Amino acid sequence: MRQTTDTFRSRYRADIHPRYNPWLHGTFVLLFGGLAVGGFWSTVHQVQPLEWLAVPIALLFFNFGVYMVHRHLGHHKKSFARMFYARHAGDHHSFFTPGHMTYDSARDWRVILFPAWLIVVHTVVITLPLCWLVSQLNANVAGLLGGCLVLGYLLYEVFHACEHLPPGNPVTRLPWIRQMRRLHELHHRREVMQERNFNIVFPLMDYLFGTLYWEPEDTTTDSTRIAMTRMQHQIDIAGNPIAVLAYASTVTRWPEWHPSSLNVDGQSGPLHAGSRFEEDIRAGGREGHLSWVVDEYLPGRRWRARAQGDHGLSLVLTYECEASGSDTRFVRTLEYQFSGWVMRMANRLVLKQRIDRESAESMRALREMAQKQLVPTGVIV
Repeated sequence: MRQTTDTFRSRYRADIHPRYNPWLHGTFVLLFGGLAVGGFWSTVHQVQPLEWLAVPIALLFFNFGVYMVHRHLGHHKKSFARMFYARHAGDHHSFFTPGHMTYDSARDWRVILFPAWLIVVHTVVITLPLCWLVSQLNANVAGLLGGCLVLGYLLYEVFHACEHLPPGNPVTRLPWIRQMRRLHELHHRREVMQERNFNIVFPLMDYLFGTLYWEPEDTTTDSTRIAMTRMQHQIDIAGNPIAVLAYASTVTRWPEWHPSSLNVDGQSGPLHAGSRFEEDIRAGGREGHLSWVVDEYLPGRRWRARAQGDHGLSLVLTYECEASGSDTRFVRTLEYQFSGWVMRMANRLVLKQRIDRESAESMRALREMAQKQLVPTGVIV
């Protein structure tokens, strides 16, 4: 697990009240919601054919409401919804990051489920008054509407929990759950979360509003997947995380501090998701060329890019920062692999050790150069 995600999870778990009971939380939501649905539907008698239309209309209305709230309040800070934004974009999306989408224990439900009181507010403050108004016209439609609005809430909670289940859970193999888990996993990418895949149960509004985004899953099996060589180094750098990461992710300055980087052809300044650049390198005693694309840039926290190179080389590079007193703890993770068996053997025998030494050397050079380039205000000069 990446260090910054691990650190956030540890801090979040430490802040959970010792008396928090996840089973009581989940049971209350399901029990209250089930009783509310039953209560609304108990008022329904001798439903006429046209009145049944209230069911799909109510579910569509709830689907639309979830989409709008998730898109415009969950990922865009509004003064009247600061708590929701902080809990969702801040806590939930920091706890669950790409590659780390599952919870470890039931206490992690605290960051998945809505607060238990919210279903009471949804039922009593929102649904009941709405149903009372509709009942002035048609009591059956009001009862069906109320039950479906609470049912939609329960479906959201259940599906969202399923989308963070550990992969070995048999529920994750159910076809629709599997598809929605994939859509939600893509939504948790930092470069995607503000623009794509806001529906949790059924992606109708994402489709209608043009925000549906899909990538096929990696179907490579463990028996055919080539293991990547992974090496991680960290160092403390004087400066704030935003400035340090901005300097490190300004790829045109890599030759200043990384011994393997000979030349970089790209835009100046820190590169954001979707940016592309080219690099000439000499790593492990071999010269080569890399074509890069940036996957993620979260200022002050994380930058990630992937590259394809000569000799069947592919790699993923991740920079992560977090405050460490008055300094910044900078973590560099390099993962790479060769497609051909000759280069894989050479990597095992020779290249890996050389690249590891060069990576450690680059960290020391980065600290020296960054501290020269960053003025006390944290601005790159």
